[in-house]
Amino acid sequence: MTGDFRIEHDSMGDVEVPADALWRAQTQRAVRNFPISGRPLPPDRVHALARIKAAAARTNADLHVISGEQRDAIVAAAGEILDGRYDDQFPIDVFQTGSGTSTNMNVNEVISSLTARAGVECHPNDVVNASQSSNDTFPSAIHVAAVLAAPPLDEAIGVLAGSLRAKSEEYADAVKSGRTHLMDATPVTLGQELGGYAATASYARERIAGVLPRVRELALGGTAVGTGINTPEGFAEQTIGHLRDETGQDFTEAANHFEAQGTQDSLVELSGALKTYAVGLVKICNDLRWMGSGPTAGLAEIRLEDLQPGSSIMPGKVNPVIPEATLQVCAQVIGNDAAITFAGASGSFELNVMLPVIARNLLESITLLTQASRLLAACVDGITGDRDRMRAYAESSPSIVTPLNHHIGYEAAAKVAKQALAQGATIRETVVELGHVERGEITEEQLDPALDLDRRTQP
Repeated sequence: MTGDFRIEHDSMGDVEVPADALWRAQTQRAVRNFPISGRPLPPDRVHALARIKAAAARTNADLHVISGEQRDAIVAAAGEILDGRYDDQFPIDVFQTGSGTSTNMNVNEVISSLTARAGVECHPNDVVNASQSSNDTFPSAIHVAAVLAAPPLDEAIGVLAGSLRAKSEEYADAVKSGRTHLMDATPVTLGQELGGYAATASYARERIAGVLPRVRELALGGTAVGTGINTPEGFAEQTIGHLRDETGQDFTEAANHFEAQGTQDSLVELSGALKTYAVGLVKICNDLRWMGSGPTAGLAEIRLEDLQPGSSIMPGKVNPVIPEATLQVCAQVIGNDAAITFAGASGSFELNVMLPVIARNLLESITLLTQASRLLAACVDGITGDRDRMRAYAESSPSIVTPLNHHIGYEAAAKVAKQALAQGATIRETVVELGHVERGEITEEQLDPALDLDRRTQP
């Protein structure tokens, strides 16, 4: 022991380790080698690896690779890690060795120290890591963590979809001007627009659920290169069975271990589904911001709940803070997906060598979207629509001339629209003024139904 440090030894020699640290030499080398971002992997990722260590210990004991006493000690230590008691004992930077070996050994060393405290010696490599390799445990842990994070995300998106559907029903008959290219278009209802947003959320749930069966495939049992060297027969099947029992998730062994370790296409696919949802949220949030713009110099068709002062200098100003925060989440998720895509393309022969950054970005995207979806749902719940203003916009839009095409033709209808806009007259008044009724091109009985906004918003 030297000062506040102790000496640990590994195959490369002696290393000074903080005296109170549960990690050992290999972790300390990684801490020194990668002072890059100051951000360790998220706890959920470490906890997933601890789950795998506990499941592997159960199997190894059944297969007589380790003793029952060692199994119990490892399972107990992994349980303490899962409880979050030692989250500060996993300090290695995200940007580390591409296989995640450093973090795998960090977990092995912490578990070994915890078992030693309990009076049971479990060597980090020979016992805690028995029948495993970083190359199959680390990618498996990413899959496990992502699958376990998926139900809260699904629930949050479901809450948002439900809020949008409820608000859609509330404003099913609220006629407003449609807009294409940000210009007036034929009328719709606010309910129809909100219903479209609800469908966007529902499709996101389907896309994410669709990829999860492939994410539930685990690389366990492949060890170093996919051949399963140093792994006893039945290890993968039994260990994954323990994970299924513990989590309630239908994890399966990878159909092809070389694919499972050399590529991370399933995680790239999951990230793509998250990005697609983020893209949909951008459209929803921007529409809400546009419709809520004002209160006097914007559209002011809807009002979002006032949550906080919007300016340090302009009294009374209130901004659409939840849509803005969600847009920033979407920007981060889209950026994370770009990094994951690049990382996913970095498989070289039998191993992908950018696993830690995939783990970090994927779990962040899931967490951010889960939280943002719930906040946005509450924002939607607080929407109030200005029915009179929306209808006034719709009635004043020259685009309501469109149904007259069948009666007076496109060119004549365009002339009606332009003259009505120039003179500040209604479409009905302009049709009469230009003589279309007098000439019998359209009758009074046909004109009113053609210009009936409530009728024209129906499919």
